[in-house]
Amino acid sequence: MRTFESLTEQEILALAISLEEEDERIYADFAEGLRKDFPATATVFEGMREEESGHRRRLIELYRTKFGEHIPLVRRHDVKGFVTRRPVWLMKPLRLDAVRKQAETLEVETRRFYEKAVDRMQDASIRQLLNDLAQEEREHENRAEELERGTLDATTRAQEDDANRRLFVLQIVQPGLAGLMDGSVSTLAPVFAAAFATRASTGSTHTAFAVGLAASFGAGISMGFAEALSDDGSLTGRGHPWVRGLVCGLMTAIGGIGHTLPFLIPNFTVAATVATIVVVFELAIIAWIRHRFMESPWFSATMQVMLGGILVLLAGVLIGLRFGVAE
Repeated sequence: MRTFESLTEQEILALAISLEEEDERIYADFAEGLRKDFPATATVFEGMREEESGHRRRLIELYRTKFGEHIPLVRRHDVKGFVTRRPVWLMKPLRLDAVRKQAETLEVETRRFYEKAVDRMQDASIRQLLNDLAQEEREHENRAEELERGTLDATTRAQEDDANRRLFVLQIVQPGLAGLMDGSVSTLAPVFAAAFATRASTGSTHTAFAVGLAASFGAGISMGFAEALSDDGSLTGRGHPWVRGLVCGLMTAIGGIGHTLPFLIPNFTVAATVATIVVVFELAIIAWIRHRFMESPWFSATMQVMLGGILVLLAGVLIGLRFGVAE
């Protein structure tokens, strides 16, 4: 890897060509990745791509005039001081806020490169072109900042915000809600069954805690893998499978651990009472999420979640009492 100060004028110009080509490809990828859900922003990036292509052509023409036909391959990662970025194809599905932020960072870096390169140049025509490109990159920077601030017209901005919200619901909220529901509801029966079954014989709540902990982590691992392996998101638009799996698995474990922790309390009556209160709180949160993000009617969401949770809890209590009495 070379330092910027060690580069010759020819190598700096070759690096500038490489930067413009890379930026052009990045903007093309942004435009293509956002075109379906965010057409207005995609159009802006397409315009920026065309301008970067024009910059590259002007640099190549000047290079040929000064140094001939052969352009050495000098890339960003060959020179110290440049920011290392993840390739766009590894970022899919593209998140609108992340793309806007990266575009702003990219333009700042390219502008500063041109401003620094001007100081290294002795040739007047090269200095003039680099100064012009620095100014044009500053205009790109302003445009990227406008995208970051969201200065598109109100109707277009509302449409893109709505699309962004739908993607968030599809890629994060849905797998998270599925995990939270599974963790909160499915672990109720084993936790309360263990608690009531061991109450008569040992009077300890530690068995219920151990069962709840095992059930929570087991369900989290199972749900996480099931969600990650369900589809790769390429056709459904549900996002990266392992991100969905992580969200789903984590929320499943959290849903089960919530009403398991009270059984660390040695007193059975207090532990069971606190756990029941936590269960009601968990079910209320699930109902609110379904109402808020899944647009389910509040009363319907509450009744469905509460009824299902209470039935599972009662099943666990009855099974625990039955086997506890048998012991």
